[in-house]
Amino acid sequence: MELNVPELKAMLKLIDDPDNVVFDAVREKLLEWGVIAVKELKSNIEDNSENKLLIERTNAIVKEIEYTATLNSFKNWVVEGGEDLLKGVYLVAKYNTNDIDFYTISQKIEKIKRDAWLQMNENLTPLEQIKVLNHIIFNIHKFTRNTIDFYSPNNSFIDKVLDNRKGNPIALAIIYLMVGVRLGLPLYGVNLPKNFILAYVEELYDSGLETDLENKIVSFYINPYNNGAVLTKREIDYFLKQQQIKSLDSFYTPCDNLTIVQRLVVNLIYSYEKLENHIKVHELKKFEEVFKNKLPDITY
Repeated sequence: MELNVPELKAMLKLIDDPDNVVFDAVREKLLEWGVIAVKELKSNIEDNSENKLLIERTNAIVKEIEYTATLNSFKNWVVEGGEDLLKGVYLVAKYNTNDIDFYTISQKIEKIKRDAWLQMNENLTPLEQIKVLNHIIFNIHKFTRNTIDFYSPNNSFIDKVLDNRKGNPIALAIIYLMVGVRLGLPLYGVNLPKNFILAYVEELYDSGLETDLENKIVSFYINPYNNGAVLTKREIDYFLKQQQIKSLDSFYTPCDNLTIVQRLVVNLIYSYEKLENHIKVHELKKFEEVFKNKLPDITY
C-alpha cells in the first residue's frame, strides 16, 4: 500500500483523541498502512515527548505493526520450506527485539566458522573435525549452557545467545549446526526430547555422487549442550529409558529446519508459561500455529 503522507499527518494528530471511536478508526488505518508508517509514528513520539497518552497509544500501535510484519515474514519462511535456518531463528529473535540486524548475526556465526576453518584440513577424520569444532565453540568462544537461569527466554533468542555465550540445548545446537554446515560438515538436527542433539551423517560407500539423506547413515551423534560430547545410539536409548520416554524413530533421525525452528518456538512458549507472561504465550502461539504438524510434547 502506498503511504498517503498528508492523510498520515492528519491521523497522527488524532492518536490522543479522547473519543475512543475516533481513536479506533485511526488505529485501524495505521495498522492497515503497516511498516511504512512506523518511521512517522516514532518521529511523532519524539515531537510529543510529554504527551503520555499519545506515547502509550503510539507505542502500542508500533508494536502491533512490527509483530504482524514479523509474523507474516515467518509465515512466508515456513511456506517457502525453511531452507535458510538462520533466517528462521532470526525472525524468532526479531519478534523479541525488532531492530536486530540479520547481517550482524550472520557475521558473528561467520567469525566462529572462520576460526574453526583455520584449524581444519581435509585429512581430518570426522571425529577429529568435531574435536576442532568443539575446541573453537566451547574453549575459544566460551559458549556454555545456562544452568543458573535455564528457562530464561534469552536462552532461545539467537542474538542474546551470541552475545551472552549462554543458551539452552536447542539454541546451542543451532549455533553449532550453522557453523558446521558453513564448514561443509554433514551435520543435521535431531529432535531428541529434553535435549536437542546433532547427527554426523555419512554415505555408506563413497560413490562420488550427491545422494539423498535417505541413502546415508548416522555415524554418530553430538551433544552441544554437553560441550559437543559424541554419543552413540545406545547412549540415546539409555537417556530415553532414564527419562521414561517411549522411543520414536524421530528421536534418532535427522530433522529439517522447519522442525528445528518449531522446537525453538515451542520451548519459548514453555519459558513464558513458566514466567506467566500470557501475552507472550499468546503471541508466540501464533508462530507455532504456522506449522502444519504438531511436535511431540518434548519441550526442553
